[in-house]
Formats: sequence, structure tokens, C-alpha cells
Amino acid sequence: EALMKIAYVYDAVYPWVKGGAEKRIYEISRRLEARGHEVHFYGMKWWPGQDDIELEGIHLHGICPPMPLYRKGKRSIAQAAYFAGRMLAIRTDCDVLDCQNFPYLSCFSAKLISRLQGPKLFITWLEVWGEYWREYLGAKGRAGQAVEWAAARLTDRNIAISRRTQRDLLSLGVRDAQIVPPGIDWRMISGIAPSAEQSDLIYVGRLIEHKNVDLLIRAVKRVKSEIPDVRVLIVGDGPEMNNLKLLARELDLSQSISFLGFVEDYNYALSLMKSSRIFVSPSTREGFGMAALEANACGIPVVTVNHDMNAVMDLIGKDNGLICRPEEEELSRAICALLQDQTISRERCIEAAREYDWDAVCDRAERVYDQTSWPKSTKQ
Repeated sequence: EALMKIAYVYDAVYPWVKGGAEKRIYEISRRLEARGHEVHFYGMKWWPGQDDIELEGIHLHGICPPMPLYRKGKRSIAQAAYFAGRMLAIRTDCDVLDCQNFPYLSCFSAKLISRLQGPKLFITWLEVWGEYWREYLGAKGRAGQAVEWAAARLTDRNIAISRRTQRDLLSLGVRDAQIVPPGIDWRMISGIAPSAEQSDLIYVGRLIEHKNVDLLIRAVKRVKSEIPDVRVLIVGDGPEMNNLKLLARELDLSQSISFLGFVEDYNYALSLMKSSRIFVSPSTREGFGMAALEANACGIPVVTVNHDMNAVMDLIGKDNGLICRPEEEELSRAICALLQDQTISRERCIEAAREYDWDAVCDRAERVYDQTSWPKSTKQ
């Protein structure tokens, strides 16, 4: 394969901002660099000192001082416009320009750079909002929907991070979208020892409304009638914490459910998963489902709910978990079935997670960038 010069565009930069999208670019970038490609990243300048620095062989370019990404809990439009404007000063001779779809306006600047300076434009879609725009912004959401629709028409080379996002892109009328998912460090996870703290069920994630942790707690009440000594760990923090603790008390489950709060140490969270038996993901809105994937890599099956905005469903097959309706009776039945029936093996769960190792993800990115995985008709 020919060596390429690859440039990423995203306002937030890892490790200064530690979200899933930032980490995905970082992990793929450093592996591409190790394979001999030249990698550049254009983002806001989150670091002190010079505008252009090198981090693990990746060339970082700070194109403007950082501005807050959110205003009153919503993504800031002023920040998006400012960043997109400053992008127009980028001068590059790269082969590939990969722009993340958020915060949308940057995609239009990237199109201009690709037109004037020649790199092939790829847009990586973290999520497609579609109708959700109205819920997020009310009447103003119509404009957001229109911008999203237009962004989907800037290039034929759209990348989706999940099957769910791929389906959503196709429903916007995009002709083709290739999947390059986020990944996990499979070897690192294999090396972690189980914690001494054992549990039957574990939830790891934020405690916010659409994560539906209350559904899990209600289901545990039913599970308890079949398995009286069931032990449940809830790891994470968020605005719903007090309501959930109250619900557990009301249902007389304080002995069965432990709330651990936010766990700072990632390895500790993994060791808790390793010493549990089932990971429960009751969330109805999940863009990818990293925690569920990590649970599989730790050797435990996942129970998740059937909902059209839940991407965890795409990670689960008969060998690594169960999908049920988002109702307490169904959820408790699925949990009991898995606790009492040993047909899903540790090995099968681990195997299911293996294709998401970062090295395998990097292979996919390489194939997508050098065009070998696209239909021949893809226009430049």
C-alpha cells in the first residue's frame, strides 16, 4: 500500500478533551503514523506554547484559541462558526482530508480546502440526528436538519462510526458509507485482573434520563424473586443519582444494589466488569456503545434493549448477549435467562470484541483512505 499524507479536522483534541470521538482519531492516527503515513491534525489550540507541535509523531496544528464547545448545555453555534472561519487559513498538500461531521460548519470549509488544494475529502459521521434536531432545538432545529442534509452531499466518501449511523446516512440519501468504528485496546484489557468485588449484574455509564437505569432497578426487583441473593453494581454518576438511590430504597433493594459513583480509574472499572457476570445496557439512545463492547472484551455478555436509537443492538448477536423490549418484565426475564443458563461462553464474548481492536480498526481506516474499499464510481 502506498504511504499517504492524512489530515484530520476536529475542534476538540485528545488528550486535552477526552471524549470518544477525540480518542478514536488519536488511536487511529498514532497507528497510521507507526505504519509510515504522515498524519496532521487541525483543531483548536488547547495546548500552551507554539501553534504547531508534535505528539507521538502526529503533527498538531492549533488554528485558533479554544472556545467553549457548549453554551447552556447545547453545542455553541458561535464556536462552530468561528472554527469553520479559521479553517479557511489552512494550507495543506495532504492526500486525505478527514473532517468530523460535528459541528457541521467545518465540513463546508473542508469542502473548499479540498476543491482548492486537492486533498480527497472524507467526512466521518459520529451521529446523524435527522428528526432529533427538532427535539434538541425546537423550531430552530429545522435549520440544523437542513445543514445536516447539505453536509451529507459534500462528498461521496462518507465514513460512519457504526451500522446505525451508516443506516441513518443512507436514509439521508447518501449513496455509500463505509464503517470505521471506534475501538478497544484488546491486549491491555486481556491483561487486567478481575476485582475482588464480585457482582451478578453491572452497569457502567452516566446516570442520565435516557440511559434508563431506573428500568434496570425495577427489573432487579423481579429478578430477586427468582434469585434472592442477586448482587448489582451501578458505576457512574449524573443528575439521576439521587432519584435512582431513592427508587432502590423504595423497592427495598438497598442490600442488593451498590452505587459506586464515578470511577476515575479506567482499569478499575474494567476489573469490576471482569468480576461481574452480565453487563446491562438499558439505554434507548446510544451512538455506539463503547462500555458494552468493553464488557464483551472482559468476557461477559450484554443485555440491551430494542430501540431505534440504540446502537448497542448492532454489537450484540446470539453469542455475546441478548436484546429485549424496554420493559421491566422482559428485561428481568433476559437477565434471569443469562444468569441461569451458561450457554454464552466467556471466550465467545471476548472473540466478538476482538474485531474492534484498534489495530484492526486502523486496517479498515487504511483501506478506506486508499480507496480500495469503495465502488469504482466514487467521484473525486
